[in-house]
Amino acid sequence: MSTMVFGAKSFKPKPPDKGAFPLDHFGECTAFKEKFMKCLQANHFENGLCRQESKEYLECRMERQLMAKEPLEKLGFKDLKEEKSEGQPEKVQPNRS
Repeated sequence: MSTMVFGAKSFKPKPPDKGAFPLDHFGECTAFKEKFMKCLQANHFENGLCRQESKEYLECRMERQLMAKEPLEKLGFKDLKEEKSEGQPEKVQPNRS
């Protein structure tokens, strides 16, 4: 890294805390991104109304190793339930009566 000098003060850039992550060069998560962007546009860019779409996009990126895997709770999705994967049977709660 180089050090830049502005006047008498020096500035030394540092990488972001989470680091860099690869771009989606092959468009593997484009459909999720487009769904999220359409939701934002439809809701006047109120991102709180598009949390499910945001969660799905981040899950896509994590599954394809385009970002580090993080627990969804840590990413702010504690209140959204995990969606069942295709091919997985639904979990049935035993009858406790």
